[in-house]
This record gives sequence, C-alpha cells and structure tokens, in this order.
Amino acid sequence: MVLNMKRNKVIEAFGQDKLIEHKQRVAFHEAGHAAGIHLNNQARNLPPVFFKIIFKEMNDQTASDVMAYQSTHDDCLARVEGGRLIELLPPSIDCLVHELAEHDDIIVQLVKDYMTAFEADIINLLIGPLAEAKHVADTDDELFNHKLVTLDALKNYGGSSDIALANEYLQCFSADKQQQNEKLAELFSIAFDFINNAANWAAISNLAGYILGSRKNVIYCEEIFSTLDQSVAHFQNRVSQTRSYRYG
Repeated sequence: MVLNMKRNKVIEAFGQDKLIEHKQRVAFHEAGHAAGIHLNNQARNLPPVFFKIIFKEMNDQTASDVMAYQSTHDDCLARVEGGRLIELLPPSIDCLVHELAEHDDIIVQLVKDYMTAFEADIINLLIGPLAEAKHVADTDDELFNHKLVTLDALKNYGGSSDIALANEYLQCFSADKQQQNEKLAELFSIAFDFINNAANWAAISNLAGYILGSRKNVIYCEEIFSTLDQSVAHFQNRVSQTRSYRYG
C-alpha cells in the first residue's frame, strides 16, 4: 500500500513536470510566431497585421495529453488566429502576374511587394517551431544549429501544420518541386538567422514568459506588440550601456 502510494506520487510528479515542460514549449512556439509577425514584418517595412493567440485551457491538461503531444509532435492546444499578410493564395504567382500584365507601370513594384509579403508569411510560420526547438536545446544545454535542427526536424517541435501551410504557399510559387525546396531552404535559413539574433531571441523569451504568467486563454496583438517592443528597447539600451561602459 505504501509502495503504491509512493509510486503514484512519483508518477504524478513526473506528469506535472511534463506538463510544465509542455506549457513552456507551447509558449515559446507561439511567441516565435508572434515575434515573426511583428518584428520580422517590421524589419521588412511591411504593414502591421492584427492577430491574437488563442489557448485551450492548459491547466486541465493531463500527463496523457502531454504524451499524446509528444507522440504526434503537433500542437492543437494553441494557435495564432490571423497574422498572415496574404490570406487568400492565388492559383500561382505566374497567374497573378498575368492578371496584372495590363498595368505595366506598376507591376514590377507590385509583384516585388507581394513577394516580400509572401516570403514573410512563410518565414513567420517557420519561426514558431524553430523557437520551440531553440528553447528545448537551451534547456537541455545542447547546441542549436542548422545541422542539428533541420527542416524535417521541425515536426518534432509542433511544426507539422506550419510546414503544411508553408508548402501551400510554395505550390503557388512554383509547380517545380526542386524550386519549391530551394525556396523553402532559403527561407528556413532566414528564419534561423532571425531566431539566432540576440535581440529577437530576448524578445521571444520575454513574450514566452509573459504568456506563461498571464494565464489568459486569449492574448491580443496590442499586448503582444507592447511586450515585444519593450523587450527590444530594453535589449538595445542594455547593449548601449555596455558599450558606453566598455569604451567610455
């Protein structure tokens, strides 16, 4: 009887630890998406996009729910609603160009702007699972680089649905599978660089902490913008102070 009670307590403690770990992974994943939508779009001079992060009640999740997540490597407990610059994808980019062909004077800039938004949406999709992957690597004191975290590995970090949506974009980009793969690899590298940027990672980490502390089921973009902007400003001030101290 005593042994059974001890075993149950050990199992319960293990389940709670896994649940905490799971919440942290979800928070970093969604914080990554949000940081991409705000900071990556901002860096590309793209217009702000309104969105919200919606969570299911994670406090009601059990150890079995966590194990199911770890088995499927996909997360249905949280999602970003909105946040895409391009909501309706054209049949193909070539088709879009053809439809605009009558407007020769503006078509070049129009297509260029469209492609910038098109690529930004894909990058922002990839940033989510990459943020989760970096969080896991940092927690486990492991390296985080292109060799260890590949595109295919993103499915281990809740990225299956993100990759599926990115592929929908790429099918519009080109019918050629090789061109799709090359473009995806290019944008994956950009997403990786975004994550590895110290200011961006500080902002993602700060937003993940805000998500975990808020206990809200819905977090609106106004809160997210404010949290990210404050984090970036704090990081930049800290860097400036360090430089002044070092060279002043």
